[in-house]
Amino acid sequence: MSGAEDRGPAAGAAPAEPPGAVLSVDVAGLLAQLARSFALLLPVYALGYLGLSFSWVLLALGLLVWCRRSRGLKATRLCRALALLEDEERAVRLGVRACDLPAWVHFPDTERAEWLNKTVKHMWPFICQFIEKLFRETIEPAVRGANTHLSTFSFTKVDAGQQPLRINGVKVYTENVDKRQIILDLQISFVGNCEIDLEIKRYFCRAGVQSIQIHGTMRVILEPLIGDMPLVGALSIFFLRKPLIEINWTGLTNLLDIPGLNGLSDTIILDIISNYLVLPNRITVPLVSEVQIAQLRFPIPKGVLRIHFIEAQDLQGKDTYLKGLVKGKSDPYGVIRVGNQIFQSKVIKENLSPKWNEVYEALVYEHPGQELEIELFDEDPDKDDFLGSLMIDLIEVEKERLLDEWFALDEVPRGKLHLKLEWLTLMPNASNLDKVLTDIRADKDQANDGLSSSLLILYLDSARNLPSGKKINSNPNPLVQMSVGHKAQESKIRYKTNEPVWEENFTFFIHNPKRQDLEVEVKDEQHQCSLGHLKIPLSQLLTSDDMTMNQRFQLSNSGPNSTLKMKIALRVLQLEKQERSPDHQHSAQVKRPSVSKEGRKISVRSQMSASPGSGDSSTAPCTPVIGSSDKPGVEERAQPVEASPQGPRDLGRSSSSLQASATCSPSHISVKEPTPSIASDISLPIATQELRQRLRQLENGTTLGQSPLGQIQLTIRHSSQRNKLVVVVHSCRNLIAFSEDGSDPYVRMYLLPDKRRSGRRKTHVSKKTLNPVFDQSFDFSVSLPEVQRRTLDVAVKNSGGFLSKDKGLLGKVLVGLASEELAKGWTQWYDLTEDGTRPHVVT
Repeated sequence: MSGAEDRGPAAGAAPAEPPGAVLSVDVAGLLAQLARSFALLLPVYALGYLGLSFSWVLLALGLLVWCRRSRGLKATRLCRALALLEDEERAVRLGVRACDLPAWVHFPDTERAEWLNKTVKHMWPFICQFIEKLFRETIEPAVRGANTHLSTFSFTKVDAGQQPLRINGVKVYTENVDKRQIILDLQISFVGNCEIDLEIKRYFCRAGVQSIQIHGTMRVILEPLIGDMPLVGALSIFFLRKPLIEINWTGLTNLLDIPGLNGLSDTIILDIISNYLVLPNRITVPLVSEVQIAQLRFPIPKGVLRIHFIEAQDLQGKDTYLKGLVKGKSDPYGVIRVGNQIFQSKVIKENLSPKWNEVYEALVYEHPGQELEIELFDEDPDKDDFLGSLMIDLIEVEKERLLDEWFALDEVPRGKLHLKLEWLTLMPNASNLDKVLTDIRADKDQANDGLSSSLLILYLDSARNLPSGKKINSNPNPLVQMSVGHKAQESKIRYKTNEPVWEENFTFFIHNPKRQDLEVEVKDEQHQCSLGHLKIPLSQLLTSDDMTMNQRFQLSNSGPNSTLKMKIALRVLQLEKQERSPDHQHSAQVKRPSVSKEGRKISVRSQMSASPGSGDSSTAPCTPVIGSSDKPGVEERAQPVEASPQGPRDLGRSSSSLQASATCSPSHISVKEPTPSIASDISLPIATQELRQRLRQLENGTTLGQSPLGQIQLTIRHSSQRNKLVVVVHSCRNLIAFSEDGSDPYVRMYLLPDKRRSGRRKTHVSKKTLNPVFDQSFDFSVSLPEVQRRTLDVAVKNSGGFLSKDKGLLGKVLVGLASEELAKGWTQWYDLTEDGTRPHVVT
């Protein structure tokens, strides 16, 4: 018994607690749990207390789930990309999707470069040191000096991470290239677990970046090749198109990861990169003297591609009714890309064989590696459906000079597209200018817009001895505004200097160089005042040597020694017709993606070649066709996208969409707005077309009055004391009716050539009236000498209701301001016309 008792405590009973032991409690964890519970219950209590709907709680929970799901997907993509970089072969064996494979898997002429990746990996610690030095010694002082509020800005941590930049494939061009250059395309991929933290101590603000993904095709050009060491004159680096980028933010900038803001933040960063590294912008590193690489700072395009976007047939019907029981038609439109230039056609409503008859012109800088990409979509209220795509090699277009064919659409069971492509050569003499002007009918009108006869290339170098502006003995923040007709571009701002250096390139499509002028104005961005201007008739270039001027130009209304150094070249656009035998057959090389449409948003597009059937090569211009199914009410659009770094619109793909998407909706289009066709007679702006169509319907066999679209009363004067142009919109009369209830008119104004959103002025909307009274005053900050070179663009539009289709142009007038009576002012009635030209003034 005693033995059992002795063994009992050892075998079954737990050891006794030492005297004085106290039960431990995690007070901090308990308080944190209570705080979380209180934070969750407080909104519910507040909603009940305020008598609000419980739907707000559901909305908040939905938003929270959406944010967490978005961050989870981003982390998954980062892990997948890191796994691919660590062990590429294993990832392939495990069945990586085709869209994640490196370029050398898809392209037979793209080679692996493991030796280069090993070299970069060995150099990566020293590259990281250079990056940290760049951030701390260059970027940090520049940010501090940009604004007094950023005087305490600093980088607290700069770590580029352990994963080096990887080159997935290298392609070397050996055909159709100059013998004195080497062209390489590098498929780069950077998936970095970097940490870059910054702080503004003055405002207790901390932010940073936790990881970055960048995927894109970088072109490296070694030219010119020379006979002396180092054998290469210069190195040029740029992206052929915008790279795909994805960023994970930390700190205060973590708000940018919220769905909706993440794409916006990445797009802004992409725009900054585009201004420096996306074609036609480039970084040029000289390896020899400046004289030998001077031509690289003034790149001349290889040619101009004129795209006649004519029609399509046998498209798929994507619209359905009664939950898919009834098949409908489609509302097709096209998105056209040539490198970084993107155009969007108008939408043809409910038509499977749409006719657009639109014309676009795009610059081609590097045709080896550049393609013409076209995608068709069906416009829908939510996500647009994919109707097919097409990719054409520009080398083939350059060889043929003229292609007029039907092309079968890829990635869809049916559908074909009719295109007419013209390769225009840049000629350095004006011997054929008259013939070109006759071909595009530019010799019979005074218009500034239409098909282009020539191309103006401008290299803005620097300025000297600029005046101080409004404040004496203070350096201005100069920028340069250049305009030809209604097309304007703007340079970057140079801060706190009266001798700025820009070194930027600009291009302008010219309709008729015999009648158009280049207007240049240097402005102080800080005080919004003019530092000088000059006007150069383009006809001077026609008589210059090689149609080029390279000199310092004296500025008017500026300092006595204020000059602007520019190099300007004019090139005539000529369609060279090749002599061919009667049995000649051409075949445009169409590149077809080898990956499915789930991988459309991946930067590396896999392609293989095929040849469609050839068509006839008629050189007759397309005649305008206005589809009977077009619905009126589409607003008048802005000017066409210029092939320049400062394009007014970017319809590019969503930069943050690195994941494959099963839907082919063009969610990448930031603004669903068609790019106006530039052809003056072949295709007018869409709003003007529809307005003329309405006029024909209103006429219907009867004779309309002198002012069929009505009139608008304006008071225009320039106030010298306020240094502003004052425009008073009084009223309109006898407007056309958009519906049985009349119209809902309002007035929109621009001071051309400025068509930015900040330069727009709008009146209120008058409901259901054809004789609205506004009596609203607007002003534009502009000096009297400058305003006399500008044009006031006044458009009367119909507003319609929310989601209404009854929106569109009611009439337009362009008012020239080159009048000596502008200081006194005048009040007049102006006749409204379809496009604003030839206004009749009624006193």
